[in-house]
Amino acid sequence: IPGQTLRLQFGAQQEDFEYSEFPAKVTGNDCFSTCPGQNDWYETVKLNYGVDYMNGRTPHFDPVPNTWTKMLDILLFWAGKGVDGFRCDMAEMVPVEFWNWVIPKVKQVYDVCFVAEVYNPAEYRNYIWNGHFDYLYDKVGLYDTVRAVMCNQAPASNISGCWQSLEGIQHNMLNFLENHDEQRIASYFFAGDPRPGIPGMIVSAMMNTNPVMIYSGQELGEPGMDDEGFSGRDGRTTIFDYWSLASLRNWINEGAFDGGKLTAEQRQLREAYAKILNISKSERVITEGVFYDLMYANLSNPYFNSHRQFVFMRKYQNEVLLVVVNFDKAEQTVRIQIPDEVFKALDFGDNKAAVLTDLMTGESCISTLTAAWPYQVVVPAYSGRLLKFTY
Repeated sequence: IPGQTLRLQFGAQQEDFEYSEFPAKVTGNDCFSTCPGQNDWYETVKLNYGVDYMNGRTPHFDPVPNTWTKMLDILLFWAGKGVDGFRCDMAEMVPVEFWNWVIPKVKQVYDVCFVAEVYNPAEYRNYIWNGHFDYLYDKVGLYDTVRAVMCNQAPASNISGCWQSLEGIQHNMLNFLENHDEQRIASYFFAGDPRPGIPGMIVSAMMNTNPVMIYSGQELGEPGMDDEGFSGRDGRTTIFDYWSLASLRNWINEGAFDGGKLTAEQRQLREAYAKILNISKSERVITEGVFYDLMYANLSNPYFNSHRQFVFMRKYQNEVLLVVVNFDKAEQTVRIQIPDEVFKALDFGDNKAAVLTDLMTGESCISTLTAAWPYQVVVPAYSGRLLKFTY
């Protein structure tokens, strides 16, 4: 900020030296003030990518700004060290023209993945098609919706609107239920219990072919309720303080890394996450199959609660996967309507015998699906059924 000195509003009285800054710097979150607040990113350097912020944010991208070439060198340096992916924080605060220029140049040299933290759905396609990002955070769509369903603040049927709004780009979205910015599922600020994360994780991991992410300790039910220094007790794991997590320490178990100090509940939760993730990775019906949402056919079904259950299908070659999740705290018996058009759209036989395998238990039998009558499924509390029909 030309000609102006930083004026601290907080914290200076705790230091044994006087900090001065002239000229005052713009914070990383675009606070153009000499008096940043305590929650502004005053400790983050804001780089100028060729934008004249003092004159209406006028872009100056020709010739290529010096910052662009420096950032290219930095990306190439770390890719050369073996880093195979870059997660770009608040990517919308950097001109999409820079990403359009730099990402292809990095990919010409190294096979790397670029993930963008983008929160404006109106810009999704811009950052995928013009910015050349591989994946974008699906935060304001799927995360916000599934979180509301897990907390019983929205019907499960709202999940259908998430994929519908992403028509054509869903495979570019990164699904998640926890990350370093968000509150922990088990915290009192979220669900207060890690178990609702299981049906949420099944939906996030299996609804399409796009990637899914879990966060450190999520699979152990880390509550994030420590009262850390600067971060405080906010349901998040601090990113500001030196800290360690009891759940991870118990899994590490003095260096044995055997989960020896985990509770029975933590071990059970971790096993559930392991099953979900391994099934999602190994089953081609999930990694390559098409998706078909069955909620439209069950919204008025008296034997299916569309507020607390969600159901969809995946199809790959001779395999059909029926996925039913239950966000309720009690076991539910549901009867799923499968309309005639589903069999035509997915090209498999109505009332044709198939080998049914429960992917969560490994149990198999002979069964069939038909439009003539609903398919009955018992779904445990806070869980799901993954029923694969092989024809």
